[in-house]
Amino acid sequence: MEIWINPACSKCRSALTLLDAEGADYTVRRYLEDVPSEAEIKDVLDRLGLEPWDITRTQEAAAKELGLKDWTRDESSRDRWIKALSEHPKLIQRPIITAEDGTAVVGRTDEAVRDALSR
Repeated sequence: MEIWINPACSKCRSALTLLDAEGADYTVRRYLEDVPSEAEIKDVLDRLGLEPWDITRTQEAAAKELGLKDWTRDESSRDRWIKALSEHPKLIQRPIITAEDGTAVVGRTDEAVRDALSR
């Protein structure tokens, strides 16, 4: 199990606290420092069953600078979104937990973190 975190994020700290309380075996990835490649983002999206715009923090300054709200959200623009997430990792929703069964969850709630633990 791996968890992508930003240490400054309260949701990430809460998820780590819950994982520790449950005695989970996990690896922390500070994704702003250890930036995921486009291939890793594609893999996580497949595991999540989501599209890149589903995990994009559209209120971030970088999103506004890029004009993401005006980008199309379809298969033809998918790679453009993934490239933006790789080039601007702060846009990636957090925390993302990869579960043991090959799936992943966005662990913004205790329920989502527990869901990842149960997989």
